[in-house]
Amino acid sequence: MNYLITEKKYPRERIANEVTISLSGMSRRCDTVIYNQYLEPVAIVEYKAPTVPVTQDVFEQIARYNFCLKVEILMVTNGLEHYCCKMDYERMTCMYLKEIPAYNEVND
Repeated sequence: MNYLITEKKYPRERIANEVTISLSGMSRRCDTVIYNQYLEPVAIVEYKAPTVPVTQDVFEQIARYNFCLKVEILMVTNGLEHYCCKMDYERMTCMYLKEIPAYNEVND
């Protein structure tokens, strides 16, 4: 999270940790949700331990969370590997990004 704040200029006050959502009637927790200036969610971040590989299962987990929030940016990291994708809801596709976008790129 420090990287997002210091390097990518995500405002600390727009970052919420351990956000509870309801998914198929069950309570789930998003590690981090990032909001825009209107307090609408724009990104979800899922953190794993360095010993946990970032696999397709991890992306499926964050994608399930996104059924509720419908954000544009999904990020997954285990501290060693970092992945980010951008959702395109018109085309119903997901594009992997080469790097994590700055806050002003997510929030435009």
